[in-house]
Amino acid sequence: MVKKVAVIMGGMSHERDVSLVSGKSVTDALKKKGYIVKAIDLNNNIPNMIQQLNTFKPDVVFNALHGKFGEDGCLQGLLNLMQIPYTHSGVMASAIGMNKEQTRYLAKMVDIKIARGGLRTKDQMMKKPFPFPYVVKPNADGSSIGVVIVRNKKEQAALFKKWPKTKTLLVEEYIPGRELSAAVLGDKYLGSVELVTKSGFYDYKNKYTNGKTTHIVPAPIPDKIAKQLEKYTMQIHQALGCRGVTRSDFRYDDTDKKHPRLIFLEINTNPGMTPLSLVPDIAKSKKITYDTLVDMLVKEAKCD
Repeated sequence: MVKKVAVIMGGMSHERDVSLVSGKSVTDALKKKGYIVKAIDLNNNIPNMIQQLNTFKPDVVFNALHGKFGEDGCLQGLLNLMQIPYTHSGVMASAIGMNKEQTRYLAKMVDIKIARGGLRTKDQMMKKPFPFPYVVKPNADGSSIGVVIVRNKKEQAALFKKWPKTKTLLVEEYIPGRELSAAVLGDKYLGSVELVTKSGFYDYKNKYTNGKTTHIVPAPIPDKIAKQLEKYTMQIHQALGCRGVTRSDFRYDDTDKKHPRLIFLEINTNPGMTPLSLVPDIAKSKKITYDTLVDMLVKEAKCD
């Protein structure tokens, strides 16, 4: 029986602040459920984190980290070595899921529609420019950090000016239409949400600023698209070998009413658990409270 849970949060990625908010919310929920909880802020002192785990001796680690080291298989591998069960996906699924280009490749292998594009260097883009409009994003970051929509030569020049010559970025065609997300919990489809921003696209600011984005649950989409959304979400979750909870992001292009298309963007193997996060909202629509959702993830924890 699980009694003691260590919540690892913070980390060293660009998503540190988001992770701290997720971790605090998770810690509060676990305490309400009667667990003995220790919150651990993972910073540059990794040996200190290991020492805290060895001293506390948790039955389970709740992985509330986002981004590099926490979501890419690194922490998962360490916890496997330490033989401490942990929430969310294992090493392989986490590593592939964090790499957008590898995930795109796997999605294509199981017949999930993806945006045209791929990894590019600045030199490659200068020699053979991508047609406008297009989207540029880091290949291994979350929370929409570093995502840029390039619509014209002026915006392209601004991008090239700050794009390091040796850095490889993911370049994709811009998909017009609507922003959708869907989640899987315990290998079962949980549901969907549409994100409607007051202005701009669903970037970091719109994600984590209260009142900037409206969550419509479930997403108000045609039945045919809803079934395709469920199919794609389950397919990519299973293809990667994920467990616990995942969230997949899509664009639904309904600008051509005769030929609408649903395009997969990426999967998040460790989705946010902040008060403004999507998975808790989707779960709530299924009468699963935040505290219950956290409890369910703890009870499914295991090593690879």
